[in-house]
Amino acid sequence: MADLTDARVLMIATDGFENDELFKPRQALLDAGAKVTLASIESDPIQGEKGGEKADTITPDLTLRDVDTEEFDALVIPGGVANPDKMRVQGRAVQIVEEFMDDDKIVAAICHGPWLLVEADVVDGRKMTGWPSIRTDLENAGADVVDQEVVVDGKLITSRKPDDIPAFNKAIIEALQEELAEA
Repeated sequence: MADLTDARVLMIATDGFENDELFKPRQALLDAGAKVTLASIESDPIQGEKGGEKADTITPDLTLRDVDTEEFDALVIPGGVANPDKMRVQGRAVQIVEEFMDDDKIVAAICHGPWLLVEADVVDGRKMTGWPSIRTDLENAGADVVDQEVVVDGKLITSRKPDDIPAFNKAIIEALQEELAEA
């Protein structure tokens, strides 16, 4: 089992996140010892979805405006159609992505989550994947899009769908282990 007791991971999400894409990576990181902080637009509980139906809720630890990216080693962006669509119009959410990418930190996005990376203009020249319906957006933004369960391009990690979560989680944990070993 990985020991990530010194790892600090930020997850950003709002209403409409894909339930498993938030909860399963979060639990895998917690099980490995990482400190996981969830930030959202407001501090009210946010509603997940699964198969288009309402699912679990979770209360964010912080609002986006209270996030200091210097305090974190990695950023995880779950998908769901509504979640990244709402987040990409939040200036601070886009800025958080830009700060993580500018600081060459781990950024992991799954399913529709890479939409937020497109909005932050950080995908040009990067090898990536995502949900089929956003792949044209990724290509138009300059990404080299492939159809694989997980794609690691430097410290950028992307996956396609909930079925890819085990590979997505493994890639995040391995990237954090490597990061902590270099620190």
